[in-house]
Amino acid sequence: MINSGVLFNTDDMSEANNNSPIGVFDSGLGGLTVLKELAQRFPQEHFVYLGDTARLPYGSKSIATIQRYAEQNIEFLMKKKAKLIVAACNSASSALLSHSDKSYPVPVINVIEPASQSALNTSTTGSIGVLGTRATIGQNIYEQVIHKLKPSMIIHSQACPLFVPFIEEGLINDPLINLVIHRYVSPLLATNVDTIILGCTHYPIIKAFIQKVMGKHIQLIDSAPAVADILQHKMATGTLLANQDQKEQNIELCITDINSRFQEVAARFLKPISYSNITATHL
Repeated sequence: MINSGVLFNTDDMSEANNNSPIGVFDSGLGGLTVLKELAQRFPQEHFVYLGDTARLPYGSKSIATIQRYAEQNIEFLMKKKAKLIVAACNSASSALLSHSDKSYPVPVINVIEPASQSALNTSTTGSIGVLGTRATIGQNIYEQVIHKLKPSMIIHSQACPLFVPFIEEGLINDPLINLVIHRYVSPLLATNVDTIILGCTHYPIIKAFIQKVMGKHIQLIDSAPAVADILQHKMATGTLLANQDQKEQNIELCITDINSRFQEVAARFLKPISYSNITATHL
C-alpha cells in the first residue's frame, strides 16, 4: 500500500487521532460503494467522503493530472483530520501506484492492490478476468500488480464502457443491462477464468446480474470488502481504532460540484446507510 512520509505543508492541519474520521475519495459516485462497505464493517468509525465531481471523469486525463488531483484530494481530507485515507477510485489508485515512491502523512490505501491480492487468493486455475473502464483496462494496471505478486498468472481483461452510464441512470433493472453484460463478458466465458475482478467501484451495484451471466462457479472480486480487510488489519493494533464509546456514526459527504442528481444517486448507492449532510466544497 502507499504509505507514510510528508508531501504537504501540514501547518494548517490539526493532528489526527484515533477518533478522527476515515477519509474516502473518488472522482465521483463509484467510491460510495466502498464507503458503504466500510461504514457497515466499522460502525464505530466516522467517515468523510470526497467526490471530485467537478473534474470527473479522471480516466480520460493524463497520469500526471490524475496524480495532482489525487494529491489535492488527500490534502483536503488531511485538513479534515483524516487518520487514514482510501483512494476509492481505480484511476486515482493507478496514478498513485505509478508514483509509489511518494509518501503521505497518513496511510493511503488504494483499491487495486487489495482486489488483486484477493483474486490471487481465490483463483485455483491461475486465470483471472478483469472488468473495468476503458481507461483502467488500457493502463493494464491490474495485470502489472498481479504479475508483480505472481508472474505465472494469466490475465484476461475486458473494457465495459456502458456499465457506468447504466448504473448512474438507475437502469439496473432494465432488460437492456443483461444484454450489455452478455456483450461484455462473453469473451471471458470462452476462457479458463475462475475469478473476475470488478475493476470499477460502480460495478458492485450490478454484481448480481454479472454473477447470473457468468455462473455460480465464477468468483467475483469486489474491491470494497478487500479494502475493508486491509483496514481491519491496520486497525488491529488499536492505534487507529476509534474509541468504543462513540455512540453514533457520522458520515459527511463533500462534493466539488453538487447537484440534485448526486443526492439521488448517493441515497441509492448508500442505502440503508444514512449520512449527515452533503456539502459543496472547493479544492
